[in-house]
Amino acid sequence: MISLSNDKLAVIISEKGAELQSIQLNGVEYLWQADPAHWSKHSPVLFPIVGELKDGRYFFNSKEYKLPRHGFARDKTFEAEQLSATTAVFTLRSSPETLEVYPFHFTFRIEYALNDAVLSCTYHVENISDDFIYFSVGGHPAFKVPLSGYLKYTDYSLEFNNDDVLTRHLLHKGLIADQTEQLQLVNKTLSLKQSLFYTDAIVLKHIKSNEIKLFTEKDEHGLRFKFDNFPFFGIWAAVDAPFVCLEPWCGIADGIHANQQLINKEGINKLAANENWQRTWSVELY
Repeated sequence: MISLSNDKLAVIISEKGAELQSIQLNGVEYLWQADPAHWSKHSPVLFPIVGELKDGRYFFNSKEYKLPRHGFARDKTFEAEQLSATTAVFTLRSSPETLEVYPFHFTFRIEYALNDAVLSCTYHVENISDDFIYFSVGGHPAFKVPLSGYLKYTDYSLEFNNDDVLTRHLLHKGLIADQTEQLQLVNKTLSLKQSLFYTDAIVLKHIKSNEIKLFTEKDEHGLRFKFDNFPFFGIWAAVDAPFVCLEPWCGIADGIHANQQLINKEGINKLAANENWQRTWSVELY
């Protein structure tokens, strides 16, 4: 485990999956603590795919490959390097094992950094091959709801900085279906209720917002989640679980009509030989 801290935040990250284990502000825990009765993860990293593949497989150069939902990075052990009291980098490299299921040579780094009451997470993908690589990346952090024990789930809301209505893309067995539904916001705000997630995640494409605030009018604790250049976003909780996941994605699950060709996959990122790619999300706690 790697521990980072400053005068406000204390953060713990595991080498397995480079997964956040704890985010505390002045001793108050904000991250879901992985109770297996609901969901035994804290904040898995999604790479080299986001979501589900149709039939659990894809094709590249006429060859079939299989990957589980959200890819393999969350189950791999990363190399960890603590650069300072407030910064750490976790590295995963392609290997004979990864090449069997994902035929690309890569270096994938995740940098966590603290600045005042803000934790930032930056994904770096480096193409170390002599041809294009194709990949998706996403975050899946789960935040406790309620943050204070005397409150209820329904006391909390999500405020979007630039949206008045959300178009939810419905899922069918983990795949993007043809149907959508409109979630009307009140003053850009969606009231949380656990029934929102009874039919799986809220999947959003190309929303206008780049900041979502989790808050309640009944308590001082909340957070601001910021993300730029993530074209897809997921909001999810396990059935009746006391958390909400805020998920910035560069990539998305296959649609029910997907042709399973990786180069045609919706949201896939294409990176030239010896090039680098990065995206950052951050969360400010208060």
